[in-house]
Amino acid sequence: MASKKFIYGIAVVKFNSKEIGYIEKGSWDWGGTKPESTDVEAEQVPDAPVLTLANKNATIAPTFNLIQLDYENIQAVLGGTLVGSTGSYTGWKAPTDLVELRGPWEIQFVSGQTMKIPNGTIMANLGGKLTLTEVSKLECQLKVNKPEEPDTAPYEINDTPSE
Repeated sequence: MASKKFIYGIAVVKFNSKEIGYIEKGSWDWGGTKPESTDVEAEQVPDAPVLTLANKNATIAPTFNLIQLDYENIQAVLGGTLVGSTGSYTGWKAPTDLVELRGPWEIQFVSGQTMKIPNGTIMANLGGKLTLTEVSKLECQLKVNKPEEPDTAPYEINDTPSE
């Protein structure tokens, strides 16, 4: 069993309870921002602030490349319309209106933990190069939004339940 003192490796990524496919090796970056604060200075105390006021917590905004581009995975992160019937789609059409794709996310780590994001918005675009030596990809950014339920954390990490 992996040590719970470390977090590493992507095992599964789910959006709206559906697995979204392979993530390009080395592409996952937590992104986000450092916490923000304001230092209160006093004339009588020249060597350090007398108080630090917290203004904003740290955030995460993961970026990653989705490389398993079956039509259902494309639609999951870009929106649009699937062509064909369930289980045997033959194509995908880009959305004709502005798309906001949001919902719960779950990232299972190889190290035995799972991150849950109750309210995440995915922003994605087709990227990479069209060559015989690499695959096209969907370049994704996951924006972590405030959950709709009061007193719910924007994200959490817990032990992955045994199946």
